[in-house]
Amino acid sequence: MTSQAPVLRFAPSPNGYLHLGHALSALEVDRWARALGGRFLLRIEDTDLSRSRPAFVEAIFEDLRWLGLYWEEPVRHQSEHLGTYGAALQSLWDQGLIYPAPASRSDIQREVARREASGQPWPRDPDGGVHYPFGARDRQSRPAAMPTEGPLRLDLAAALERLGEPKLTASTLDDPGAEPKPVPVDPGLWGDVLLRGRDRPATYHLAVVIDDDLQGITHVVRGIDMEPATAIHRLLQALLGLRAPLYHHHRLILGDDGRKLSKSEGAKSLRALRQRGTRPDAVRAAIGWPTPRSP
Repeated sequence: MTSQAPVLRFAPSPNGYLHLGHALSALEVDRWARALGGRFLLRIEDTDLSRSRPAFVEAIFEDLRWLGLYWEEPVRHQSEHLGTYGAALQSLWDQGLIYPAPASRSDIQREVARREASGQPWPRDPDGGVHYPFGARDRQSRPAAMPTEGPLRLDLAAALERLGEPKLTASTLDDPGAEPKPVPVDPGLWGDVLLRGRDRPATYHLAVVIDDDLQGITHVVRGIDMEPATAIHRLLQALLGLRAPLYHHHRLILGDDGRKLSKSEGAKSLRALRQRGTRPDAVRAAIGWPTPRSP
């Protein structure tokens, strides 16, 4: 990996308008690309077919140009490559590593609540999501052929057995000029993560590792809130024979309540700031960023 030109990407989802947290992440990716003499790619992660909107895609382009960012064309849209993710799912199916998981979110919540009410603590993923409680039932009824639609989950126990190692390492960097250092990651802390949903032909965990490999991404620069997901991404990379990039997880922009800004919770968008007449340099100053340079 070290012999090729560095390739970095900013990969937002078009299910809402970008906010200050996205601005910080995009600028961080751009800073690393410049420092490494690498390439800056933009990827639209739009496999959530029920929430993605063309208007949000156009707004992403407008907001990033407004911030003074530039990227290579063409832009990869995940929704145009669903067959690629389907092939990866088929590979995992053929290895006996995924299974249909028909329970709805409300079914899962009710079952977890029932078990916890009886005094049984229920495990959660590092990102706070509950472990899927119906895995034993659903694995027993796994059909011979992979269903063409419906949720599919990773059989974590089978995946770890196939891997032969309970833990992996991720190569991380503190800054662009630093030497990579191996950091242990433990996919066993996760449950049977969702790899295909009802309205998502591929979830984030699956699509991101495939795209990073196909696009030759050498450095993944993203928020520190995504650091726990590195364990499950390293596991999928190992199972699918994909290259593992170097990782850097940057600081977050927090709201007044001390939590990460979120589109779903109405964080003020860059679009709204632009419409109010806010200048890009004011946005950069608000997140502690220097003024832009020419491309």
